[in-house]
Amino acid sequence: MTTKTLVLAAAAAAVAAVVAGCATYTPPTQEETMAVIKASFKDRGIAKVDRLNQTELQRICSETHNNPPKDVRQRLEKQALAAVKFPTDGKWLGDYKKGERIAQTGVGLQWSDKPDTPAGGNCYACHQLSKAEISFGNIGPSLYNYGKLRGYSEDIKRYTWAKIWNTHAYNACSSMPRFGEAGILTEEQIRDVMALLLDPESPVNK
Repeated sequence: MTTKTLVLAAAAAAVAAVVAGCATYTPPTQEETMAVIKASFKDRGIAKVDRLNQTELQRICSETHNNPPKDVRQRLEKQALAAVKFPTDGKWLGDYKKGERIAQTGVGLQWSDKPDTPAGGNCYACHQLSKAEISFGNIGPSLYNYGKLRGYSEDIKRYTWAKIWNTHAYNACSSMPRFGEAGILTEEQIRDVMALLLDPESPVNK
């Protein structure tokens, strides 16, 4: 038997061994996977391991690769919308200048932050807002001229508030943070971000 024949025979045997191994492979369960993930993290500062715990919605989106059946998606969105806390005093807009600062900063809720550190929205990481800002992400749609294009009606304000409070109300498996529902931004901060988007004098609408 030649050297070439021996090499080919060895390679064939190796492939057969791999195929045989794959045939007996059993993927880990969801519980086993989460146990491994959680074992890789530990509480650090204000960042706790319980952040890895998923809501029902998050679990369903993970298990369906962000594509749940239509009826399930509609149920999850309906539940999320019903849980939105709208401003009790009916005041939708705050200070757009403060809203711009919130949009620019990603500080807050990190392990190195103090518990009383006000969180930012870090909106520019995913969206264009002000025409003057040249550094922004494109994971989300451009929000430049948000109010100018959509108008400033009560319906638009209500929709925008709900979208910021819990984006899952309109897109069950959205990757946008749940700023109100998750306690990232306060009600007053959300008013300021609303003003950034919907105040006609905001740079977003110029």
